[in-house]
Amino acid sequence: MPSTSAHRLAGEVDVLAFDIFGTVVDWHGSIAREIAALHPQVDADAFALAWREGYRPAMARVMSGELGWTLIDDLHRMILDAILPRFGLGHLDEAARRQLNRAWHRLAPWPDVVEGLQRLKRRYTICTLSNGNLGLLTNMAKRAGLPWDCVLSAEVFRAYKPDPATYLGVAKVFDLPPQRVMLVAAHHDDLAGARACGLRTAYVEREIEFGARRPKDVSPQPGNDLHSRDLLDLADQLGC
Repeated sequence: MPSTSAHRLAGEVDVLAFDIFGTVVDWHGSIAREIAALHPQVDADAFALAWREGYRPAMARVMSGELGWTLIDDLHRMILDAILPRFGLGHLDEAARRQLNRAWHRLAPWPDVVEGLQRLKRRYTICTLSNGNLGLLTNMAKRAGLPWDCVLSAEVFRAYKPDPATYLGVAKVFDLPPQRVMLVAAHHDDLAGARACGLRTAYVEREIEFGARRPKDVSPQPGNDLHSRDLLDLADQLGC
């Protein structure tokens, strides 16, 4: 049963905004499966990790002004081109690279996600708040059956999380004070950024985000309003 504090919170929030990579979809497992199927000679686990490791440094180049505004699709392609030779795939032609880069549009949701979102949607407006671009997030939702009411992205605000423009942008879109919006994420730094802007926060445990061989510490941390095992548990806590 939901806790007393969660019942209280349930009436104080109107919008649930979701981080996507790692929180809603299994990026590591999805990328590794595609690589294993296409190039069985490659260490798929290492490839997925290497591709993702380039994500923050690439965004930092945009945030510092070294690069102009750049979509995540294009940053993913830059990272991909850089790592392919390391894995013996430097020979891939343009068509193969484009198709592989679109793997980020095909990420599979965690098993609890579709049902959890459907339950949460009955009571709340649910939207994405991802650094992924609009085309990526829309294609992903269409393929995976993710029932968003609205797709919001760093692309809308021309700022990457944890820029306050992203978190406050959700509240502005829905004409709400920040405390009526809750960020749902599996990353404490993302939640801290949202909390600093006045949003409510809910942590979701995704212990194997980086693969079963690298379990994450998913212990509760102070500051978050809610801590949940998965989206079904979150729905229970929010009375959905």
